[in-house]
Amino acid sequence: MSNFFKIYTLTPWDSLKSKVLTEVKLYSLKNVFKSFPVIEPEFFDDLLSNLYNFKHYSLVESIRRIVGPNAEDYDIKSWNFFWGMDNDKRIYQLLMQKIEDKAILAALAPPELAKLFTQYKKEAILRTLSLLNDPNRMKFLMVLVSKGKSIVEEPQMFQISKNDLEKMKFNNMFKQMPNIKGQWFPIFETKCPICGEMLTEFKDYNVGFGKLMCTKCGYEKTN
Repeated sequence: MSNFFKIYTLTPWDSLKSKVLTEVKLYSLKNVFKSFPVIEPEFFDDLLSNLYNFKHYSLVESIRRIVGPNAEDYDIKSWNFFWGMDNDKRIYQLLMQKIEDKAILAALAPPELAKLFTQYKKEAILRTLSLLNDPNRMKFLMVLVSKGKSIVEEPQMFQISKNDLEKMKFNNMFKQMPNIKGQWFPIFETKCPICGEMLTEFKDYNVGFGKLMCTKCGYEKTN
C-alpha cells in the first residue's frame, strides 16, 4: 500500500498540444486525519466567481487518469485537481472529489504543505482554502478536471513523461470507484448504535470531521 495518489494529466502550459502525460504524486490525507475532510459548497461558490472574474483563475480539461494508494483506478469525472502558486511563489496542489455540492479533500502536495496539514490540521485547511480563493494573494490557480474517460477505460496512444508508460498495465486494472457508502469514505458508513439508522453529517461546519447525528432518535457522535 502506498501513501500517495497519482494523477496523470496533460500539461495546461503547452496549451494541451502535447500528448505527453505528466505524473503528479499527492500525499493521501487519510494519513493525517481519521477521515477525509469534507469541504462545504461555499468554497466552490467563491471559486466559481473567481473563475468568471479573474484571468489568472482558469478551468482546464486535462486529467486523464487517477490512481489511488492501493493502485486502484478511479472514474475521473468527479475529481478536481487544484494547481496554484501564491505571490510568494509557493506551490499548492490539492485533489478533491465532488460529492453533489460538497467535496472530499483526498490528497495534496508538495511535501511542505503536507507537513503543514499534519501539524495544524483543520486550521491549515481553512487557511489554505481561503488563500486559494483570494485573487489578490494568488499568482495563478488552475482547476484541472477530467478530459473524457480515464485512459484505463479508453486506451489511447499517450506517452507518459519520465518513461512511466511501461509501468502502466492497462489490462484488468480498472475497478469501479466505491460509492459514498464504500470503504473509501468510512465517515458516511457509520450507523446509529441505538436504532441502526445511518448517521447524518452536521451541515453547520465549514470543514467536516465526522460530526454525525441520527435523525431518527437524536443520537450524536463526534470523532
